[in-house]
Amino acid sequence: MSAPTITTADARIPLRGHLRHTGALLRRNLLWIRQDPESMADAVLFPIVFTLLFVYVFGGSIGQALGGGQDAYVQYLVPGMLAMMGMTMAQGVGTGFNQDFNSGVMDRFRSLPIGRGSVLFAKIAVELLRMLLATGVMFVVALLVGFDVTNWGGLLAAVALAVAFGSSLMWVFLTLGVTMKSVQSVQAMGFLVLMPLQFGSSIFAPTDSMPGWLQNFTDYNPLSALADASRGLMNGGPVAHDLWLTLGWSVALTAVMAPIAVHKFRTKT
Repeated sequence: MSAPTITTADARIPLRGHLRHTGALLRRNLLWIRQDPESMADAVLFPIVFTLLFVYVFGGSIGQALGGGQDAYVQYLVPGMLAMMGMTMAQGVGTGFNQDFNSGVMDRFRSLPIGRGSVLFAKIAVELLRMLLATGVMFVVALLVGFDVTNWGGLLAAVALAVAFGSSLMWVFLTLGVTMKSVQSVQAMGFLVLMPLQFGSSIFAPTDSMPGWLQNFTDYNPLSALADASRGLMNGGPVAHDLWLTLGWSVALTAVMAPIAVHKFRTKT
């Protein structure tokens, strides 16, 4: 079927039809997870391993620099880990989508009279649920290592902000999943994107001691904005600038990458 024909057919499906298709595909994705619970291992183990790793390996030295020891570092790290959760779960969207293409699942979907965008929205929805699970696990571990929740409303707002930014990143990795030829290629490209953004940010440590040129990078790094906004919401402190910067990145990434991802999906042969 040619791309124009698909686009025309997709345009004839009403909004109610798109919602119904998205719901059916979301249920299919959840049933697949139920049949393959090992696919949830990363969402459960990743926040446990990384939270414990950074708290007990770097907590003493960085905590002293913060002026409060390991307890101070726990309060600093946990809000930043929200940004890391979003990046990591977003990468999983791209690899999973590429795997579905290579296995022929997407060819089956595209042969059915369903909205093409519904396939992508359902994929994002189930990954957001995985992200929320990973976030919940992370907070349980954080409470066990001494994280002090001083503002529950701020905590929920920080989670909502992380979900908004994470969903925008998923459109980037969906595009990679459609355009790259193999899962290994998506993982390699994701690694090249993730590492500079994660470690060139304020997620794990303050940026004051970084070289000037790297501090300039962190100032506009969306992960730094999300981490700092989350700290302000959860621990108290300035919020407005980083909050609006994170929302701006989220809107811009979605506005640019969502149409590209849908177009690539419709026209992929």
